[in-house]
Amino acid sequence: MATAARDHWEVLGLAAGADAVSIKRAFRQQARLWHPDLNGNDPVAEARFKRVNEAYAVLSDPIRRRAWEAGEGQDSAGFPGDPFASGFPHFEDYLAQLFGQERRSAPAWDDEPESEEPPDPEAGRVTAAPPSPPPVMAATDEETLVSLTPEQALCGQRLELELRDGTVVEVWSPPLAGDGWRLRLAGVAAGGADHFLQLRVRTDEGLRIDGLRVLYQLDLHPADAALGCQAVVPTLEGPVRLRVPPGSSSGRLLRLRHRGQSLGEQRGDQLVEVRIVVPTAPTEAEEALFRRLRELDREQNSASSEA
Repeated sequence: MATAARDHWEVLGLAAGADAVSIKRAFRQQARLWHPDLNGNDPVAEARFKRVNEAYAVLSDPIRRRAWEAGEGQDSAGFPGDPFASGFPHFEDYLAQLFGQERRSAPAWDDEPESEEPPDPEAGRVTAAPPSPPPVMAATDEETLVSLTPEQALCGQRLELELRDGTVVEVWSPPLAGDGWRLRLAGVAAGGADHFLQLRVRTDEGLRIDGLRVLYQLDLHPADAALGCQAVVPTLEGPVRLRVPPGSSSGRLLRLRHRGQSLGEQRGDQLVEVRIVVPTAPTEAEEALFRRLRELDREQNSASSEA
């Protein structure tokens, strides 16, 4: 097994030795989950998206994969420089470029030679120009928010959408859909515009669904995050007790194995993301403690720089 610092299989949520189809499917799911376009340019999501991109680049290339599994070089052995140094492409354009898909080009002009016709006796006569066509109204895309239960998102759900002009459109959501997905209905809106369906797949307890995986954000007091604690976390099967390790910073992911959705023999995990929340109106005692912590931190940094 590979000895590199980062386990690319774990980054994509796969067992070691998964086939190419599973690697591509897992990459699509992970890329959609962490792409900055879909996460409000969150720096944590950017970092994880780069890890997902690197993991796919290594595991999808047999040569890089063998070198990585043999422990030769670093995680990104042979991997080019940061492809996102100049910004992140739109998610759909990114997938299209990565998998070699191209937009369908416009139809070519007719190359057949024109037939010769006798001269027009009216040629050379000045005629009035035809009236200008009426102005074309600009098409505006539309969007509708659709809420699905975890079960509906898992198996796919028949949806009926009534457009502004009264037209009713029937569409099925894809299986294993996730919270935040956008489904594009091309050309169905007024003027040939697109209509987007924004999927919302959440529970009353704050669980977000993404395929077989469940996501939850755990808010912690700074002291609990620094010292560690026991927290009660909701799951699809009821609340469970989770141990938060000491020194947990915002953005840390804690995994609850096999607490996600199930489809046949497949069972997803639940990821709990730590978010440190400071008191909005601290008491005098809390303010004094925070000031003392700041002083200790400055003293420690000063001692380190002098050493």
